[in-house]
Amino acid sequence: MKDHALTPSQTVGPFFAYGLTPTDYAYDALVGNDLRTDDVVGEQIVVTGRLIDGGGDPVPDAMIEIWQADGEGRYPGVSEALANTRFKGFGRSETPDGVFRFLTVKPGRVPGPKERDQAPHINVGIFARGILKRLFTRIYFDDEGANEVDPVLGLVPADRRTTLIARRDGTEDGLPRYVLDIHLQGDSETVFFEA
Repeated sequence: MKDHALTPSQTVGPFFAYGLTPTDYAYDALVGNDLRTDDVVGEQIVVTGRLIDGGGDPVPDAMIEIWQADGEGRYPGVSEALANTRFKGFGRSETPDGVFRFLTVKPGRVPGPKERDQAPHINVGIFARGILKRLFTRIYFDDEGANEVDPVLGLVPADRRTTLIARRDGTEDGLPRYVLDIHLQGDSETVFFEA
């Protein structure tokens, strides 16, 4: 029997770190945090926030992924008949200093359970140290009246819904900015969904 060297322990992976967080290694990103294209439909916005651990500290080495519809509620690649075929709809942001940031559009309403339209939202996946399986959550917007009738948000206890709702907070780069901190644990823990 041959001797085999131990491989490094990784909670998410194994993967080459420069494949997921390439800018940390001076490589170009394959998927970036700017989802916009020149034919993008919808109000362009900035979505930002911090990823916070159970001790209240920022998580500086995580990756946040988002997937969303365009401003008219169309997911890219779902239909060839879409006029806005180049909208990326998918992005990744590293969390240097615990901060994530996306340049995107405010999504439109999309179909939901029981043929009820969902409020505009962004689907979020979180990869970080100590997490064995990606966490899933959502970002809703505080200035959307449709939140009141969203079939998924309605499943969340009323006192916990604020952990999913980004607040409009000024502008950044001339665009409306929405801010939501994601808490992995603790009293303000974000609501996470099974997927």
